[in-house]
Amino acid sequence: MFKNKLKSYKFGTRQITIIGMLSSISIILGLTGYGFIPLPMAKATIMHIPVIIGAILEGPMVGAMVGLIFGIFSIFQNISNPNILSFAFMNPLVSILPRILVGILPFYCYKLTFRKHQFIRIGLSAVIGSLTNTLGVLFMIYLLYAQPFAQAKGINPNTVLKVIFGIGLTNGIPEAIISILIIIPVVTTIKRILKS
Repeated sequence: MFKNKLKSYKFGTRQITIIGMLSSISIILGLTGYGFIPLPMAKATIMHIPVIIGAILEGPMVGAMVGLIFGIFSIFQNISNPNILSFAFMNPLVSILPRILVGILPFYCYKLTFRKHQFIRIGLSAVIGSLTNTLGVLFMIYLLYAQPFAQAKGINPNTVLKVIFGIGLTNGIPEAIISILIIIPVVTTIKRILKS
């Protein structure tokens, strides 16, 4: 049944426009450096926020497409401007898979929670999407590249899980808070405009 539904799904002009617009925003954030907010302990990224907005407003297919483009751009960025962890981010399982999930999970979170409380629904979806990005990428790095990660960071291989958990905390919490602060007003404003 799901397979048939997937085959019959076609993007309309509005969905294609939104995918293009949100993907462009995500790419511009990455290219200009505005997608990274410097914090005392880490750099928080906001490049996943357009993916979450697309998922909440237009559904999981649009969200997944924006996430796919964000993931492909991440691979391109790591090829054109490599860093010590680029070997991991060139793998689609690290760069693309979690970003596609960022475009799917927030939609279902939004649909299934607190029907009467719009702000809570949007905020919770923002947190789920943000944590999916942070934890999904880190989990895949740990799963596929624990040893090379330890070598690249110059740490004991036995401490990889602890280090990755620390990165998840220092990046994940600020990113989730920033996502809430941006996504709630943006989504509520767009929904209000669409209603009128």
